[in-house]
Amino acid sequence: MRELVVLGTASQVPTRTRNHNGYLLRWDGEGLLFDPGEGTQRQMIYAGVAGTDVTRICLTHVHGDHCYGLPGVISRMALDRVEHPVHVHYPASGELMVRALVAIASPGVDLRLVPHRAPGDIAPGLEVQPLKHRIETYGYRLSEPDGRSLVPERLAAVGIAGPDVGRLQREGRLGEVRLEDVSVPRRGQSFAFVMDTAQCEGAEQLAEGADLLVAESTFSDDDAALAEQYRHLTAGQAGELAGSSGARNLVLTHFSSRYPEVTELEAQARRKAGSAVVRAAEDLDRFGFPKRRA
Repeated sequence: MRELVVLGTASQVPTRTRNHNGYLLRWDGEGLLFDPGEGTQRQMIYAGVAGTDVTRICLTHVHGDHCYGLPGVISRMALDRVEHPVHVHYPASGELMVRALVAIASPGVDLRLVPHRAPGDIAPGLEVQPLKHRIETYGYRLSEPDGRSLVPERLAAVGIAGPDVGRLQREGRLGEVRLEDVSVPRRGQSFAFVMDTAQCEGAEQLAEGADLLVAESTFSDDDAALAEQYRHLTAGQAGELAGSSGARNLVLTHFSSRYPEVTELEAQARRKAGSAVVRAAEDLDRFGFPKRRA
């Protein structure tokens, strides 16, 4: 199962209708929790997300609205008796903050602290790239390797069925039949998480061809000067990022409290997003992945 569960969509301060940041990505057997701000533990209850669902916690940076929910989430995981290891990824410059937040959480969770100091791979299929914010910040990208999809008609034509199908997939050949003879190329899916940044090369690298791109949209295009001052994206810039990178779906989030309604921000992004499907997230929204590309 692959699905994005939006736990919160507010930047800096929560509002009456928007909780602080928080996003759970269900990716096959993993659950990656991104930027848990205050109140994330409560939002998990509303969304039906259990502590046991979380296998990794990924922090883009250590501003409070992106990490102050960490103690509560970890304490809930301890209460739920989570037995599997939980890896916590974060910029190395945030070490003191992360250790302080972990220290006030309930003990009992097998936390593996994994700071990163440079761009590149940090776990199987998971990479980081630097963003352009007021403190050290990294975005995340999760990618599935390219593979092949079996064609039932081709399998039937060569008489391969049952356990032999699995054997062919594992070994790449069964007698005179090669895997490529009975399959077609399958492009791996990808997810990109771009938060708290001005326009930069790192954001472009993360978003390149993403099936699902989550991007901050803190300010309206009308407030571009504020976005530049605080090193955030406007809605139009988020749309431009999706359009120029060839992302298929764009989820806008991290809205300033100055915008009680974000319909216009969604429209601004859509005008720049090319063929990408654009949606402004609400708390507790769920977004599935599109069908695989041919």
